[in-house]
Amino acid sequence: FQPEQQILSSQLECTQSIKDGVLEEAKCTESDRVMLFPQQSSGAETQTQTALKLFQVETETLYSKGDSEDLYVTNILYEREVTRRNVSGAEVTELVWKLCLAHSASYETADLFMTLVFELRHLSLGALRALWQRSSFKCRDNWQPLIDALPSCATEACVIIMKDLIASGEVEEDKIEYFFWSFAFIPNPTSGMIESLAPLLKLPGANQGCFLGVTALIHRFCSAHSSCDTVPAVQSVIRTLGKFLGGNCTVQDSEHLSKMQLVLKAIGNAGLAAASLAPALSLCAALKSHRVEIRLAAVLAFRRLPCSARVSDLLPPAT
Repeated sequence: FQPEQQILSSQLECTQSIKDGVLEEAKCTESDRVMLFPQQSSGAETQTQTALKLFQVETETLYSKGDSEDLYVTNILYEREVTRRNVSGAEVTELVWKLCLAHSASYETADLFMTLVFELRHLSLGALRALWQRSSFKCRDNWQPLIDALPSCATEACVIIMKDLIASGEVEEDKIEYFFWSFAFIPNPTSGMIESLAPLLKLPGANQGCFLGVTALIHRFCSAHSSCDTVPAVQSVIRTLGKFLGGNCTVQDSEHLSKMQLVLKAIGNAGLAAASLAPALSLCAALKSHRVEIRLAAVLAFRRLPCSARVSDLLPPAT
């Protein structure tokens, strides 16, 4: 048995010269030796010498006040110049065609897609519907630029179009989920958006994405509007959720149990808007005949409700 031989041997030596806290000169010598045949003590060796020397120090440049007139403090969110021009449906249709012809992984495609998103925000509902009729085609790689751009548009007209596409089943299931989750990120939701989406909760196929996406939109709306529970569109959604509760959250089977848990989670998602459901939630949580999953989900549904809707009476005293 022969002990393992070291094949590579390296050494680095540096000398630095510092004056008044400034590095003036640095000289380094690096040696690397590779033993190809250790038994014969043969190999190769390289030696590298480097030298850095400070030649001059520039004085600090002071900018005049005039140089900073166009400067301002902002966050790192993407900015785009606001255009006041009128955007036509024909222009946007042409833009979609350009996206289809562009290479999928290029700066040109990214810029065209961003332009598409911002131009969609200028179109009316009627113009968007006409655009869908002309531009709902798929590109050669099975991509639909308009489908991917709509969730980033975030206008009331775009939300209504997405609702229409969901209700009509014109888009694939994964894209429908993409639509629903995008509702939670709309920065300035309107009552018109909520009004258009409310009927989706009553559809037989309404799933988790639907309930949570719509109620997340309501929560953001109520965060910006006081007394949002008096808005008819919001009241419509809350009434629908209340009907699912049935007064005391009674469930018949495992499928109904899953749906009830989802509805309770959606109520918690909605927050302040669902304050009127507090009595029903209290009953759901208090009934000992209910399954633990339902009682716990009912308690968790209070998470965004005002403090006036107390849950202390629902919990057993500490022992």
